[in-house]
Amino acid sequence: MNDKTVGGVHWSFWGIGAVGLIFNLMGCINFISQMNADMVASMPGVYRAIVESRPAWATGAFAIAVFGGALGCLLLLLRKSVAVYVFIASLVGAVLAQIPFLGIPFEALIGGLSQLVVGAFLIWYSKQAESKGWII
Repeated sequence: MNDKTVGGVHWSFWGIGAVGLIFNLMGCINFISQMNADMVASMPGVYRAIVESRPAWATGAFAIAVFGGALGCLLLLLRKSVAVYVFIASLVGAVLAQIPFLGIPFEALIGGLSQLVVGAFLIWYSKQAESKGWII
């Protein structure tokens, strides 16, 4: 084994999977905190308004996005090719979760936009890993 591979895959596979998992777990924590009325009450005005005005279907899409992303990263780290499809569902959830907020200031949407970028990257990366035989 050389210094560029760990368990038959490039070392970056493990790093990207771990960072993606941490990112999505932070999203899960964010979702859980937004379901707590006391936490929402302590948020700055613009964020509180976003959470309180979000329709139920967008809240569900947000849950699919973050929990799907975390599950996808776990599956990626377990080297399962089904991770690709879970990442696709997660990205669809992230897109749907952003629809009610089109037109509000960019600064308020940075978290949602980062979710879209990371989600698209994880789909691309998992397909690359599949083509290289790193996930089956």
